[in-house]
Amino acid sequence: MTTSPIKTPKIDHSVPWFWPLAMSMEMGQDGLDLFRQNMKAVAEIAEITDPPPSVWATENRVLQEMDTMRLRDFTRKGAGQGGVPVLIDPPYAGHSSTIADYQKGQSLIETLLDAGVPRLLAMDWKAATPEMRDFNIDKYLAEINVVVDDLGGRVALVGLCQGGWMSAMYAARFPEKVAALVLAGSPIDTNAGHGPIRKLAHEMPLDLYREMVKSGGGRMLGQYMLAGWKNMHPGEQYLGKFIDLYAHATDEKYLKRTKAFERWYENPIDLPGPYYLQSIELLFKKNMFAKGQFVGLGRTLDLKAITCPLYMLAGKSDDITTWEQVYAAEHLVGTDPAKMVKQTVPGGHIGLFMGSNTLKDTWPGIAKWIMEAVS
Repeated sequence: MTTSPIKTPKIDHSVPWFWPLAMSMEMGQDGLDLFRQNMKAVAEIAEITDPPPSVWATENRVLQEMDTMRLRDFTRKGAGQGGVPVLIDPPYAGHSSTIADYQKGQSLIETLLDAGVPRLLAMDWKAATPEMRDFNIDKYLAEINVVVDDLGGRVALVGLCQGGWMSAMYAARFPEKVAALVLAGSPIDTNAGHGPIRKLAHEMPLDLYREMVKSGGGRMLGQYMLAGWKNMHPGEQYLGKFIDLYAHATDEKYLKRTKAFERWYENPIDLPGPYYLQSIELLFKKNMFAKGQFVGLGRTLDLKAITCPLYMLAGKSDDITTWEQVYAAEHLVGTDPAKMVKQTVPGGHIGLFMGSNTLKDTWPGIAKWIMEAVS
């Protein structure tokens, strides 16, 4: 058996500071090009694993500063102030509300404004500080009620994911204040379908959730939730995306898209412990809202109290909120069937709010439906 002779470097590699220079001299031009690609990939990986927080893409002003949220007004200059305002309730489930305004050219807020919605606002949910650790669902419903009253006492609510069940709760508690309701990827009957979130909620002991909240000082830390989401697709999250990034290290369009997503995805927010544990136990384990047993602001919430026009949007391959959980609202609310719309679109969960095709093909129609419903 023969062995390859050990190659002795021509250049001294013993001083780390000069290592890149010495290596490039050894490798020649082809090796140098590969080295450049490798170094760029390393830099990009470092950036997407610790990115800066996401920001709102569309011009806005903070209309109200509440304990739980900032109310952001996206109404364009010169737009009329009359009529029923449209209020977006983004997910409060461990990520920033900026998913509703992801980036220029890929923004639900921008799409609704371009479609002619005259007055548009969004709740910007705050990450839970230690001082917010005792906030429960009632606290959030109460502050939504303050916001609605200050906006004139009647709004069209657009609930995204977890913001959908919160909007539905509000509509059941104050039906006269909601002129129209959009549920996009919103789990109303959490026992419907067979998605992984339903399975996880039922199989994971409540004591384990409580232990995580305790270890977070009374909060469910975003880093815990992010780890849980990633573990749903470990191959993709822990290996696949880095392989893809290496393969596209010189593709600036790919890098731009990836960085925009990672700014949102890799910056999870903390939630108050009581709010989170109520959501897990009362909604996802016991399904009390769908059963008409959940008490909100001192009253048992009856979905039949919701009689406003209702639009239900579901993703065909959504494994976070299955279409069955969204469409269950059809048989639980009191809305006239003639005033209901159900629509299934291709794609998964967050694509419902920021997917290019859904924004282009579906949401302008929803904007038109909202304006007709509140006119």
